[in-house]
Amino acid sequence: MPRSKSNSSAKNGPVTLAMVAARAGVSTQTVSNAINSPGMLRPETLERVSRVIEEMGYRPSRAAQTLRTRSSKLIGYGVQPALASSPVLDRFLHALSQAADEAGYRILLFACPPGLPTLEGYEELLDQHEVDGFVLSGTERDDPRQAWLAKRGVPFVGFGRMWSGRKIGDWVDVDGASGTDAAVEHLVALGHREIAFLGWERGASGAGDDRAEGWQRAMHRHGLPTRGRRGQTVNDIDAARAAVKPLLDAGATAVVTASDMLALGCYQALRERGAAPGRDVAVVGFDDSPTAEILFPALASVAQPLEEVGRECVRLLLARMAAPDAAPERLLLEPSLMVRDSICAPDGGDAASGLAD
Repeated sequence: MPRSKSNSSAKNGPVTLAMVAARAGVSTQTVSNAINSPGMLRPETLERVSRVIEEMGYRPSRAAQTLRTRSSKLIGYGVQPALASSPVLDRFLHALSQAADEAGYRILLFACPPGLPTLEGYEELLDQHEVDGFVLSGTERDDPRQAWLAKRGVPFVGFGRMWSGRKIGDWVDVDGASGTDAAVEHLVALGHREIAFLGWERGASGAGDDRAEGWQRAMHRHGLPTRGRRGQTVNDIDAARAAVKPLLDAGATAVVTASDMLALGCYQALRERGAAPGRDVAVVGFDDSPTAEILFPALASVAQPLEEVGRECVRLLLARMAAPDAAPERLLLEPSLMVRDSICAPDGGDAASGLAD
C-alpha cells in the first residue's frame, strides 16, 4: 500500500506554505490567497491548491496568521495554581469567558508563579504573538505588569486597582470599603456597638486594606471605638480562629471579616467556647462564596458583582484595542450585603426583631 504524502512530509518536519506552492505549481502568495482570500483566485486554481493542501495535510501557523491580521482573537489571563480552584475566581472566569465569547474572542489561560505578580508568562506569550491583550487580576502594590505592558503598547485591563496611586491603564474593581461599610450600618441598625473587624495584615493587600477602611469609616461615623477591635491574619481558617479570640475576649458582639475564609475561623472559635454564630455573636463574611449559603447557620456575606466585572473587563479591553490612545477608564462597582442567619441582634435576638426595635 503506498505511503501518503502527508505522512511522508510529517517525518521530515511540518508541511510549509512553500512546499504546498511547489507541489501545486503556484506561488506562495497564491497559496496564501487560497486560505485567506479565496475569492481572488480562479475556480480551477483554487480547486487545485485546495486539493494539494488537503493531500499534504497543511495547517496554517497561528503565529503567521496573527502577524498578518494583527489579531489572534485570544485574550491572555494568568492564573496562579494555588488560586485555580477559588470559587470566586471560578465565577469571574465564567463571566469573563462568556463575555469574550459573545465578542468573538477566547480566553487563553496560562500559569503564573505563586506570590506577588511577575512578568513570567506575559513575555513568552507576546513573543509568540498569541494574544491580543490581557486581563490582569490579583493586582497589588509594586505590581510590574501594568507599566511593562503600557510601555510596549499592549492592551490590558485590570480586575482590581493598582493601589500604588499611579494612573496607568483601565481597570474594573469592586468597592470593598462600601461593602464593609454597609455591613457595619446593618449591624448598628440592629443595636450593635462592639463591632470588630478581622482582616489581613496591614499593607499585605490593597483589597484587604480597602475592606478594613470601610469598617473603620462606618465606625467613626457612628462614634464607635475601633481601638483594640481590629485583628489581622493570613487567609486561613486556623489562623483566623486564633486571631479572632482576643476580639471575642474583648467583648465583640459582632465581627465583620475580609473574607468568608476568615468568617469560618470565627465560626470555629465561637463553637470552641460554647457560643454560636448568629445567636451569641453576629458574623459577616466577604465574597459570598458558594459555601456561605449552605453553612449552619447560613453566613451573611458581602457579594461581589463578578458577572458584571467580567463583562466590563471585556468591554474596556476591546475599547482599548480599538482606541489605543483614548483616556483610561476606571469603574468601581458596588457590592451588596447578603443578610443571612449569622447576623443577630446584640442581645441574642434575631435580626428581624432587632430591626423592628
